Amino acid sequence: RDNYFVAPRFYCVETICAPCGVVIAWAKFVKAEGESQIIDFLEFVYPTPNVRPSYVCIDKACMVLRHLTTSRDWNIGKTTTRFVVDSFHYINHRVGDYLCCKFCNPSPLNGSAPNLVLVERDAEGNPHYKRAFNTQACEQLNAWLGGFQSILNRMTVYNFNW
Repeated sequence: RDNYFVAPRFYCVETICAPCGVVIAWAKFVKAEGESQIIDFLEFVYPTPNVRPSYVCIDKACMVLRHLTTSRDWNIGKTTTRFVVDSFHYINHRVGDYLCCKFCNPSPLNGSAPNLVLVERDAEGNPHYKRAFNTQACEQLNAWLGGFQSILNRMTVYNFNW
């Protein structure tokens, strides 16, 4: 056979979404969702510093950041992009993981990322913190796409590469 494509053989379809949920880019990951693959995907979508986003929100942000700082030339994000863990997954990250708590917190209250947390006032004028944008946009998209998994698994190469 010339074509060995079978949709269920792919580990996942990785998406990049805007905070509003609009899909910016997507890629098929064949065997795993590894840190190197995620970085390669980001570098493909955002090849130059002037197009890179200020924040990349991903469930594995601390692992991607650790991989970047220890084993690769850190071209993506060093001066342009901050990696943060989405708020749902951040709950499960270790409190003792300094890198994760210091650099990947989706709601830092120390002023290090004022674009992530806003101070609003309730009806009585009491201040409270609020996240500035939806860190779960891709997770919500994945949950929606999950309803179509049986259809996606039966697709051919020609209609899977939409």
